[in-house]
Amino acid sequence: MTEHIVVVGAGYAGLAAAKLAAKWTDSRVTLVNARDRFVERVRLHQFVVGQPMRDLPLEDLLKGTGVELVVDRVTGIDADTRKVQLTGGVLAYDRLIYALGSHANLDGVPGAAEHAHAVSTRDDAERLAVALKNARTVAVTGGGLTGIEAATELAESRPDLDVVLVTGGGFGQALSEKGRRYLTKTFDRLGIRVRDHANVAEVRADGLVLDTGDLIAADTVVWTAGFRVPDLAGQAGFEVDARGRMVVDESLTSISHPDVMAVGDAAAIKRHDGLELRMACATALPTAQKALRGLAKRLKGEQPGPLDYRFFNQCISLGRRDGLIQFVHADDSPKESILTGRLAARYKELVVRSTIVFERHPTMPLS
Repeated sequence: MTEHIVVVGAGYAGLAAAKLAAKWTDSRVTLVNARDRFVERVRLHQFVVGQPMRDLPLEDLLKGTGVELVVDRVTGIDADTRKVQLTGGVLAYDRLIYALGSHANLDGVPGAAEHAHAVSTRDDAERLAVALKNARTVAVTGGGLTGIEAATELAESRPDLDVVLVTGGGFGQALSEKGRRYLTKTFDRLGIRVRDHANVAEVRADGLVLDTGDLIAADTVVWTAGFRVPDLAGQAGFEVDARGRMVVDESLTSISHPDVMAVGDAAAIKRHDGLELRMACATALPTAQKALRGLAKRLKGEQPGPLDYRFFNQCISLGRRDGLIQFVHADDSPKESILTGRLAARYKELVVRSTIVFERHPTMPLS
């Protein structure tokens, strides 16, 4: 009897997983997503400043694959009866691939949910784009890659804005010394102020209140300080970590439910040496491919190999005409080797474009 594989979530990892399941197994595959469009999440910081995004209907991306698309919102999962609960009904599965992704964590600081804007979903970005129309001062919270890209995109596209980046850690702390120097030079050129080692205690309509009591005035706050995943996995009884991500083994199979796999940001993925992979498109695509290749082998009675993921670089856009490529060791620690300027910007753009090429052809080699 043919298995029915249900994939929930059509982000970078989920869409690829559905197409690979249909390609590499004999199963019937259904993909469930709340939107009928694929969202280029890594371009949302461009969208908020008025740059157009490609219209990518999921039906077009799935054409000819045999994958059935269900546009609906997942409201729950019954692991005992193997059913996914949707707004409009119930969908039974033999095997589930959990790929609901992540979104901005606005619940950790008082006032963030009421007064801050995120750039982690299309809805978030649309609301922020409206808020920016009348903005004069913007505070970007979070010094990770998302915060850096958002701050530089805003400053380059809207030179009328006063932009300040606020981070609890050191500015560019994940970068090499060369990388930090270049980042500082770029922020100075764009006129972006930086407050690092600054912990936000409250978000108000008039800006950020630090734990020192200082107020950083801003009429618009962009929140990139941390991400969270939906709590559906924990509610369903799957083993999850402290952040709510499904705990999986090296084949990305749930350690508590062998009929369930998790891919992308919703999975707590570790290499064979115990190193946990960071949430990123760069880790989601190759690990999803590896997971589905392993599933295909298991369904044929073969044993898949261990997950052997090696980091290569961190690609950071600094507006449309500048970029920073930080080359890293296999464990994601920075090397002193970097690529900068227009060449780096083109490099990053090529990487972003290649993600859509991969979504169209997910069997293409990634390593």
